[in-house]
Amino acid sequence: MLTPFTLAVCAEMIWQEKPIEWRCSRLKEMGFQVGLWNWPDHDLRKLETTGATFSIMNGYLTGRLADDDGADELLRTARQTAQIGKRLGVARLNLHGTGLGEGGLPALPCEVVTGPMWLKARDTLARVADMAEEEGVVFTLENLNLPVDHPGTPFARAEDTLALVSSVNHPRLRLNLDLYHVQIGEGNLIETCKACLPWIGEVQVADVPGRCEPGTGEINYPAIARALANMGYSGPVGMEAFAKADVEKALEAFKAAFTL
Repeated sequence: MLTPFTLAVCAEMIWQEKPIEWRCSRLKEMGFQVGLWNWPDHDLRKLETTGATFSIMNGYLTGRLADDDGADELLRTARQTAQIGKRLGVARLNLHGTGLGEGGLPALPCEVVTGPMWLKARDTLARVADMAEEEGVVFTLENLNLPVDHPGTPFARAEDTLALVSSVNHPRLRLNLDLYHVQIGEGNLIETCKACLPWIGEVQVADVPGRCEPGTGEINYPAIARALANMGYSGPVGMEAFAKADVEKALEAFKAAFTL
């Protein structure tokens, strides 16, 4: 039995008492690619020495999709981050509807998204895609959940990110489809995967409730793994989750859930 997917793990959320470079090296030893959050938090030289393959990293530092000043700032920091991404060999650079601050809350909360905001967000993402083409990188747009973790974040639902990315329809702009967030905010995981399939760059997973490894909550991840494989998806699946207890057992559970 093998996994048809490329498995990655967010290094920020596990072994938190260990240096980040130790975590990256250990994940590499265990056969996983590595996900990161904000690159300024780390010593890039130490990350380079780990030899890890980096699946995804936050693709901007500040900025927003849906207003002129925010869009210009997002493009500026996304281009800056693209240089770091190329240095580390990061496969995908991740975006959100707005910058996230302390505790994952939006830096500029927004309860109502207007029509002009939708048009501006699409225009901003088209600019990102053109910049990504120039730089030779790939950006993803991640869905989030509003009820629990990210209230007030515009363009948070998978329905929203799919609408934006599919309307731009550029190979340098993909979806980061986070099934933990989908389960909390929308549900219907397998049908959501089917709808998003042509634009998926990465699938991210954690169980609900608790945001721990597969098998600790209500989501039937082995069934989702089979469904993804039957759809023809063989791309990256990243565990962006805490370990409920022992980290290595959590990683084994993740791998087992996505082994067919």
